[in-house]
Amino acid sequence: MRVIATAGHVDHGKSTLIHALTGTHPDRLAEERRRGLTIDLGYAWTDLPSGDRLAFVDVPGHERFVPTMLAGVGPVPAVLFVVAADEGWKPQSAEHLAAVDALGVRHGLLVVTRCDVADPAPATVQARERIRTSTLGSVETVAVSARTGVGLAELRAALGRLAARLPDGDPDSPVRLWIDRSFTVRGSGLVVTGTLGAGRIRRGDVLVTSRSGTPVRVRALQTLGEETDQARATARVAVNLRGLDKESTGRGDALLTPDSHLPCLSCDVRVHGGTPAAELPRTAVAHIGSAAVPVRVRPLGAETVRLSLPEPLPLRIGDRAVLRDPGLRRVLAGVTVLDPRPPDLRRRGSAARRAAELADAHGTPGEASELRRRLLVTRGELTAMGVSVHTAPVAGDWLADPAHWTTLRARLAELVTAYRCERPTEDGIPVEAARYRLGLPAVSLVEALVTPPLLMSRGRVTAGPAEQPAPVVEAVRRLTAELDGRPFAAPHAQRLAELGFGRRELAAAVRHGAVLRLAEHVVLLPDAPGLAADRLGELDQPFTVGSASRALDTSRRVTVPLLEHCDGQGITEVLPDRRRRLVLRDVR
Repeated sequence: MRVIATAGHVDHGKSTLIHALTGTHPDRLAEERRRGLTIDLGYAWTDLPSGDRLAFVDVPGHERFVPTMLAGVGPVPAVLFVVAADEGWKPQSAEHLAAVDALGVRHGLLVVTRCDVADPAPATVQARERIRTSTLGSVETVAVSARTGVGLAELRAALGRLAARLPDGDPDSPVRLWIDRSFTVRGSGLVVTGTLGAGRIRRGDVLVTSRSGTPVRVRALQTLGEETDQARATARVAVNLRGLDKESTGRGDALLTPDSHLPCLSCDVRVHGGTPAAELPRTAVAHIGSAAVPVRVRPLGAETVRLSLPEPLPLRIGDRAVLRDPGLRRVLAGVTVLDPRPPDLRRRGSAARRAAELADAHGTPGEASELRRRLLVTRGELTAMGVSVHTAPVAGDWLADPAHWTTLRARLAELVTAYRCERPTEDGIPVEAARYRLGLPAVSLVEALVTPPLLMSRGRVTAGPAEQPAPVVEAVRRLTAELDGRPFAAPHAQRLAELGFGRRELAAAVRHGAVLRLAEHVVLLPDAPGLAADRLGELDQPFTVGSASRALDTSRRVTVPLLEHCDGQGITEVLPDRRRRLVLRDVR
């Protein structure tokens, strides 16, 4: 199926033309039929000689209904631009063309109607000249009379050629169905309609609404008035939903594949055509898909601005939108979404820096460029922005720009070295401290950065094993000789200094596991806990600190921190009466 929207000035015969092509008049409201004026979106379809089915979205042409026109054209890939031979180019012809151009629509036909009333040549020349400067470019033109049928066969043939040129929607993409109409059917419940530009919807599918995030189940499905079990892009669809009422949704809402789109409350966009970025008003209305929302506009650079939205919309990189001034009733400019999840602008000059970052962004979602711009981002978030991801995550779901990842690894090594100098008594930098200093969002990223010679040890990043400096080796040798025969007679501070343990030497010895530091100036050899377990096992259980001191042949200065260390290692345990008992005997 192919879907085409009409465009053109009021009363130029758009609806009459659709009626002549399809046999169905798209005006369905009683007021529309009474006034002979299209007010809301209308729908009709026909079969082309090629076998393609062609669906039309008929839009109103009156200036008061331009928002409705934009809701119909927004999700559609092609337009049937209508100009009457007897009136030629008119004000709403210009505004509709400005909207089509702003949306970047590149496929269309020019149809000059009422050729039975006036010579179509002047209107054709005038319209083609105007349209040529838009994204439609040089369009094929057909002159018709819906009343007499002249030119309808040629129009059908031209529509067939247009349909053949239209891009196919990707049926494997996530669903984003912009809702352009919602109503209730007695006995069935809520029905919503829209143009399915990508993805596929099946009966029984669970989708979510962008406006509320409510899960809804597809109860039934129609395309062009026919029941079906599945609809795939591109198609006009009517979806009967379970789990939602009419008051909770409507035009401007969207049905989405769960977890497939980011709720966007601000986005950075590139401005093209119309009013320059610096001259845009601070408030405007953005028409995106079938939605029309007031936005605040903040200029960033010569061609880029930031839009702030009052409610989240499911936007992706490359989405096109129209900025319109509802007071002056005119299209201001078109915009292309560059970033639906932009960083905060809090510092002086941040807007200009952001504009420079976006200088090479043009709304084409590329993995390498997005990683380069974002440095770190989750795979799910990048995919939800519309980027095809092929890079393997560096940790969990996290993706990283390769150059940034290399820089982070070098910075981590520098951090470990600096931390060791700042705190020589600690065995490496805590992972959480490294995460904070590197500005990383997750501890798993720090762990993933650790590669030799860096090591992870007990929640810290360390430089790994290294040879002990000669002064440290000598100091440990002297301490070993000092404790020979009395392994728990920890030297006092002055004696430690005499043995060669200055602050740095002691910290290095502790870091390398050559000594066991129990408290300030209480230093033993690493096998002290095992030797203590042997002696404490000879005592009546449970035992007191005093009896332990006698068994260990040392003072309370050493016994208390040694027992506390043994408690922490599970060698001993403290009883409610503050006595202890031995739990593990063989700990070596």
